[in-house]
Amino acid sequence: MSMALQWVVTSTSLEVSSSMGFLDSVRDMRLLDSSKFMSRDFGSIRAKRDKRRKFRYCSLNTDMKYASVGQSGLENASNFPLLSNVLANPTAGGEVAVSSEKKVYDVVLKQASLVKRKLSSTTELEMKPDIAMPGNLGLLTEAYSRCGEVCAEYAKTFYLGTLLMTPERRKAIWAIYVWCRRTDELVDGPNASHITPSALDRWEARLEELFQGRPFDMLDAALSDTVSNFPVDIQPFKDMIEGMRMDLRKSRYKNFDELYLYCYYVAGTVGLMSVPVMGISPDSQATTESVYNAALALGIANQLTNILRDVGEDASRGRVYLPQDELAQAGLSDEDIFAGKVTDKWRNFMKSQIKRARMFFDEAEKGVTELNEASRWPVWASLLLYRQILDEIEANDYNNFTKRAYVSKAKKLFSLPTAYARSMVPPSRKLSPVMKA
Repeated sequence: MSMALQWVVTSTSLEVSSSMGFLDSVRDMRLLDSSKFMSRDFGSIRAKRDKRRKFRYCSLNTDMKYASVGQSGLENASNFPLLSNVLANPTAGGEVAVSSEKKVYDVVLKQASLVKRKLSSTTELEMKPDIAMPGNLGLLTEAYSRCGEVCAEYAKTFYLGTLLMTPERRKAIWAIYVWCRRTDELVDGPNASHITPSALDRWEARLEELFQGRPFDMLDAALSDTVSNFPVDIQPFKDMIEGMRMDLRKSRYKNFDELYLYCYYVAGTVGLMSVPVMGISPDSQATTESVYNAALALGIANQLTNILRDVGEDASRGRVYLPQDELAQAGLSDEDIFAGKVTDKWRNFMKSQIKRARMFFDEAEKGVTELNEASRWPVWASLLLYRQILDEIEANDYNNFTKRAYVSKAKKLFSLPTAYARSMVPPSRKLSPVMKA
């Protein structure tokens, strides 16, 4: 599984530094490569708690082995044994489809409601300044700077776009990016086989502490400050962790409705996290729900693109992220995927899958224009660049078994002016609900 950071950016799997707190606590298992990520040791930092809390010390380079979230138990590596109604197959089970979409749309409505309440008194999100307590302001500045360095290293195109945002929005997006990347690495990183459901439970407990203003490490502190300043809800973050749990126990999806829910968990969630930070244009007449739905559609589109690009890579790990019923209808099976042969049946199947992904991209486009003007360019760049991966799969004659579809640097550079031009288009007067259940 490769988590798509829609509205932010999607990038390939990366080796994150051992200085990234939670994952740092397993550095003796060589989960991470610190030399590629962090060039310095930040040592111990102090997380300031308000008058209802106490101070505590947190180490970015510790041997606590996951005790950072309140428990141990992973001390030894040897202890480990890992819309859609209109687009889904019409023969898919209705009950599953309804329950999946309703679950996702309920979250969408909740996130939209938070923003609407915030915007009821002002058209722009009002930022609270960093709390200037001794040692605290400097720590937050350092934390956000570190997040920016991570984003610049692993999401170069998007990072350049974030520089057009206001400083507050820019820092917040960096913090969200880093948390999502760290979470993704738990089940998609070099030591994913050592991650258990209980480890994800502890990561979720740590997330809850973070939302309560009790960050464990420096990078947690950046996100903790972000969620205190913007109307960001914890549910999408929890849902992303649920997607990680799904990857530990599930390697097949019987229909698109099941796959849709998975795509929401691992990618659609990022849009819901990011819209409150990106901001909706004060000139937009679109409903808040429709903008969130567009963000959700982009997440689904990005993740479907990931899946289609990585068929061969996933198959090498015994995973098939394709609807089983649709494979069967095309006269295909898992054995055909493991064989890795491009046939006419495979080409026809891929054409239908690519068509679906493009339909989600089409729906997502309707919402990008409604974002705050300073946030549109990086989102447009992400959308246009990622959409081109589908073109590359076609150019490879649908051979996603042995050829990896990628967009060349020249095409990326060519796309940036186009993305910028589209970001200058003012919001529409009306946006229809996207993929509403």
